[in-house]
Amino acid sequence: MPVRALLLAAAALLLGPVTAAHADTLDPETVTVDPAGRLAADGTVTLTGTYRCAPGAGTVFVSSSVSQGPDGVRHGVGGTRAVCDGLTHRWVNTGTPSSTATPLTAGAARVEATLMELRTTSGLPLPAFHARGAQDVTLVQG
Repeated sequence: MPVRALLLAAAALLLGPVTAAHADTLDPETVTVDPAGRLAADGTVTLTGTYRCAPGAGTVFVSSSVSQGPDGVRHGVGGTRAVCDGLTHRWVNTGTPSSTATPLTAGAARVEATLMELRTTSGLPLPAFHARGAQDVTLVQG
């Protein structure tokens, strides 16, 4: 059993069940993907989910991408600036994949979301990844 799971189990025995009031303190950095996304007639994709992050020094974003079919080509779908205050927030990313890419269709797809901070090091903004979430989703026309 991983150490973290063991520690959480021990805390649960000592403190009792986790309630919504203190659930946010268990994992300060998370990003989730909702199980359905929208696909508009013009090819625009809208993906949603939740995120939570602790305050940091740099600007934090929730980015997302979607892939479909056996070719595994990932289509970037927008980015949302994150509010890192330790609370859970919703994210919504919308974008239209490149016209040169294989078009997306309604049905099964795979979405990845990343919580990433831009930290300035030696004058250059470099990515620092906080959390990643992935989910099999259904793209719904409309």
